[in-house]
Amino acid sequence: MVGVVSRHYTVSMTHTPDRPWTGRAVLHMDMDAFFASVEQLDHPEWRGKPVIVGGDPSRRGVVSTCSYEARAFGVHSAMPSAQAARLCPDAIWVSSNFGRYGEMSRAVRNILSRVTPDVEPTSIDEAYLDVTPGTSGEHPVVIAERIQEQVDALGVSCSIGVASCKTVAKIASDHKKPHGITVVWPGEEAAFLAPLLVGVLPGVGKSTGDRLARIGIRRLGELAAMDDATAREVLGRFGPDLTARARGIDPRRVQYERDPKSVSNEHTFSVDVREREEVERALSGLVTHVAARLRKAGLSARTLTVKLRYADFSTPTVQRTIDVATDLEDEMLPVALTLLRSAWSPGAGLRLIGFGTSGFEEAAVQLDLFASSAQDDARPQRKALAEGLDAVKKRFGEDAIRRGVDRSHDKNGPDTQPL
Repeated sequence: MVGVVSRHYTVSMTHTPDRPWTGRAVLHMDMDAFFASVEQLDHPEWRGKPVIVGGDPSRRGVVSTCSYEARAFGVHSAMPSAQAARLCPDAIWVSSNFGRYGEMSRAVRNILSRVTPDVEPTSIDEAYLDVTPGTSGEHPVVIAERIQEQVDALGVSCSIGVASCKTVAKIASDHKKPHGITVVWPGEEAAFLAPLLVGVLPGVGKSTGDRLARIGIRRLGELAAMDDATAREVLGRFGPDLTARARGIDPRRVQYERDPKSVSNEHTFSVDVREREEVERALSGLVTHVAARLRKAGLSARTLTVKLRYADFSTPTVQRTIDVATDLEDEMLPVALTLLRSAWSPGAGLRLIGFGTSGFEEAAVQLDLFASSAQDDARPQRKALAEGLDAVKKRFGEDAIRRGVDRSHDKNGPDTQPL
């Protein structure tokens, strides 16, 4: 039986941790309406009201995400903003504040990393964790409940899927949103998946779904019954992989690096973006996030990389090696913005932006022979300030202090003003 644990659902005896877990355990944590929830957290007067994060309805924008109050009116991600405004005329509209969302994402990641080092972030608002019972013997369901409670304490919420593999855990995390914990016990994966529509399976988009519908396959149980030869004929060389995952078979491990060769983060836009200013805001948040991770790891980087993925799936990557290794966002951001502009295609829709660092050295105050003496004099103070901000955020929360660099690309946010 599939178990659902949530403050909104009754827990039966079969769902309690008294039932032992055998084998591998994977959690998929997915934040609930993340951007909109952060905006409601920062603006308590917006709680309980429809909030839409996205482009201006008068300028042919699109919805990035929206609160559950707005979803009740039929609004959803990727909807044209003008249509959303007609469906929900009283909605509160706000532009994306990626720097702020990055702060909250880091606070959530800190919670996850205290549970296990085996964390695989997949976007600003979701991650996989390997919580296979080990020496501690802690039950995966207990871990999921603790994560959810600690995320609640931040003022936002998440939904979690617990299963024996990544595919089932991801589908389970979306099963009872918002604020649900769905447990699929080992051996019950196929029964859980069988009645679900094929579109919930990662890798099955509209084109693949339409192809399956033409041969009468609409649910995962029907896809699971397809033999490999037919799957290859209908779906191509990846067909057998899809049918295996429809049965709940997914051998992929949670990917993590103990001794990283690079530190990077990516942001996938919910809709294709063509405005460079919005992309620059997202890049600013990524740079801030990566810099904080470098400082935490005691690393400085010399090679900075910006990756773009356009709607046609072309993926230009540009990088620059700087003279002096750094872990400071105010030194990395100007280089990152220059790299972005060198790879920018005006008018093309952008789906993803990434920022990465490599060429590590142990963090230390180093003199740049080509910098002015004033710059050299100021660098230790700027590094001390950055580390002080990290310490304050660690003690008092990610939103205790916000850097000016994170605001500098915000123009149309709430009040005076993006994951």
